[in-house]
Amino acid sequence: MLKVAIVGCGKIADAHAAHIKRIGGCEIVGVCDTEPLMARQLAERFQVKKQFTDLAKLLDEARPDVVHITTPPESHYKIAAYCLDRGCHVYVEKPFTLNYPDAQRLIALADEKKLKLTVGHDAQFNHVARRMRELVRSGYLGGAPVHMESYYCYELGDSGYVRALLSDKQHWVRRLPGKLLHNIISHGIAKIAEFLTADSPQVIAHGFVSPLLKRMGETEIIDELRVIISEEERTTAYFTFSSQMRPSMHQLRVFGPKNGFILDQDQETLIKLRGGRFKSYAENFIPPAIFASQFIGNLTTNMRAFVTNDFHMKSGIKVLIESFYKSIVHDLPVPIPYREILLTAKIMDSIFDQLNARQLLSTYECQMRETTPLQTHPHN
Repeated sequence: MLKVAIVGCGKIADAHAAHIKRIGGCEIVGVCDTEPLMARQLAERFQVKKQFTDLAKLLDEARPDVVHITTPPESHYKIAAYCLDRGCHVYVEKPFTLNYPDAQRLIALADEKKLKLTVGHDAQFNHVARRMRELVRSGYLGGAPVHMESYYCYELGDSGYVRALLSDKQHWVRRLPGKLLHNIISHGIAKIAEFLTADSPQVIAHGFVSPLLKRMGETEIIDELRVIISEEERTTAYFTFSSQMRPSMHQLRVFGPKNGFILDQDQETLIKLRGGRFKSYAENFIPPAIFASQFIGNLTTNMRAFVTNDFHMKSGIKVLIESFYKSIVHDLPVPIPYREILLTAKIMDSIFDQLNARQLLSTYECQMRETTPLQTHPHN
């Protein structure tokens, strides 16, 4: 029996606990949060016997084999390193760490201790993502991807989280190097990283505060991001993050030398894009029929999964956790290769470095305009 603990008892911890309960051969032996009420409510709702407010006591008394870290990102590195030092395998919620060097150090420590690590990129393990991977393995693309487009939207809406973020200048999200983006975009970046082969691709990032947030008086939270990622003489990719574009979507589009596909995470659809064209007017009639057939096929697949009770919200979490546990018990490769984790972190570092540099320059220019008196030139 694999003994599991959860550190951090907020909203995402619920999804972890619920899916761990669905996996055989494991047991949640303790939960921990610095706020006693948070630890107690999670323990009571998921029938966990032990609850803690101190991490050391959790490890001493519950003695877990695996620790799930579901705390705010700024604490991920410190908690994960401590748990690894104490001999525990670690599942870290996204983003893995605040920066690439910390990600390197964690993975090196896990290797040194002969322990395993993974990160919560669960969207890569839902039904449609697994079908996509099978399609790629079958050779449908005709080779390595030529170009990719990853879209990851986030609707600000009127949630309590968004209101707190916009009104509280000390909110923990504002302390992240990439602020709002840092807490969200790793999912979309990781989908691209899975197919890249270079360790240091070129990254060009442009971000800005949307007109909506500006009207609300917000000047620091960048909620619109466009990124170009390029490997020398090989794969290119675009990444788009937006709080304003509609439809709001979470898509991955991959184009190979022969064919392509569109994966829609929200609708759980995988649409194959035929590379060749039909002759004459057939191009106007046959492709729409093919697309219609594919959508019906996706509908049938989703309905079948729903009827057989295998269509849970955030179902990818269960598959990722289960795969991670199997890698521990049977000493198999981890479900997300460390190379992909590191590459995702490196791309994110590059994005935030560029955005922060531009913000500093913009602030400096504004200060210079305010402090430098206008010069007047006499008429000749």
